[in-house]
Amino acid sequence: MIDFSKLDKTIHEKARLGIMTLLASRGDPWPFQDLKLELEMSDGNLITHLRTLEQAGYLTGEKLTGDGRPQTLYTLTAPGRKAFEDYLSILEQILNLGK
Repeated sequence: MIDFSKLDKTIHEKARLGIMTLLASRGDPWPFQDLKLELEMSDGNLITHLRTLEQAGYLTGEKLTGDGRPQTLYTLTAPGRKAFEDYLSILEQILNLGK
């Protein structure tokens, strides 16, 4: 039987799952504005979820300054990628039970 308590509650929340999925989907960092547009989230809501994931050690944000407006780029950390892969593995087990 699957131990549902092993689902990472930090990732499992809908918005954070979306963030993790986007960050895992490509190797390049995601700018804050691109995440915001893709996930259709407000600045405040997105920042709150990004901070939660950053505090868990799942992602990092790098603020770039230069010409024009500062920009923050987000990438998954190695522990974040591992946590996401583990999360997906448990989801696959759940899906396989339903077949």
